[in-house]
Amino acid sequence: MGVADLADYPWDAVAPYAARARSHPDGIVDLSIGSPVDPTPSVVVEALKAATDAHAYPQTVGTPDLRDAITEWFARRRGVAGLTRDQVLPTIGSKELVALLPLLLDLGPGDVVVHPRAAYPTYEVGARLVGATPFASDDPAEWPAATRLVWLNSPGNPDGRVLDVDTLRAAVERARELGAVVAGDECYAELGWDVASIPSVLDPSVTGGDADGVLAVYSLSKQSNLAGYRAALVAGDRSLVGRLLTARKHLGLMLPAPVQAAMAAALRDDVHVAEQRERYRRRREILKPAVEAAGFRLDHSEAGLYLWATEGRDAWESMDRLADLGILAGPGHFYGTHFPQHIRLSLTATDERVDAAARRLRAAS
Repeated sequence: MGVADLADYPWDAVAPYAARARSHPDGIVDLSIGSPVDPTPSVVVEALKAATDAHAYPQTVGTPDLRDAITEWFARRRGVAGLTRDQVLPTIGSKELVALLPLLLDLGPGDVVVHPRAAYPTYEVGARLVGATPFASDDPAEWPAATRLVWLNSPGNPDGRVLDVDTLRAAVERARELGAVVAGDECYAELGWDVASIPSVLDPSVTGGDADGVLAVYSLSKQSNLAGYRAALVAGDRSLVGRLLTARKHLGLMLPAPVQAAMAAALRDDVHVAEQRERYRRRREILKPAVEAAGFRLDHSEAGLYLWATEGRDAWESMDRLADLGILAGPGHFYGTHFPQHIRLSLTATDERVDAAARRLRAAS
């Protein structure tokens, strides 16, 4: 399979529902895609401005200052101390890395890429791009002998599920038995609601203090409203990071120098992250009870930016009902074949729009 064989972009199927939602007298409330709507923090903007004289090619490996900021952040925010500069690497957003990791790891036909049952579709796209076989499973006992890459996602997209230390450890142990790489997609790790903690796949209690075969992926898009900057990172196994670096050098995959400076500033400032988390908390506290009052059951959704909801019927029927209320969601069909009756509702709308959605949902209950 190659690029020409990829399926149509799934979100195109939502267009008719979006059009109907826009016709609502009070306008659309778009809760479908998790694109930040709040301002980029001033500390990041100022760092970007100060770095605009970027006449030389940037380093694929990242500046020493950025790599130090990443290792410091892991120690301070994720409980992963002792990472060194050669264990971290900036990436051009996290979606690019998710899609390209099977290629960069030299996977191909005959190899299996495991991903969660409720899954961000790019895990499967990356596997199919190189001719590998995607395999949806949350149970390490099911993973085939040919597994070479395991994607974990905690907090999950779309379902907000958080994997505890025991679950992460079991996954890492099984992957090591199979000779597979474990990649933990942790992009929502700063957004926990109904959980005491969100452990990293690189936590020593998970890895046994050895990052062999383990990578953690993180993005600043959500915690810092940097989706437009394409600022993300990967960290972990020194040899794997080295392989990724070599391949990325050949491919010219380098983060622009001003973005590297902005990213370092964002990683070192916890204040704006706390402020943004409170914005999302407030929106969740408004939207969640309104969704439940309208007859939806929430599954997981204990962290992250989404409510994973079902009213016990096909997701397209729920999409239809919500469109009549001027609300646009994401259908569970986009996240694998296992959850055709779920929808995903994003918290990335303004306070005013979230309030409007809550009013409409309660009026329809």
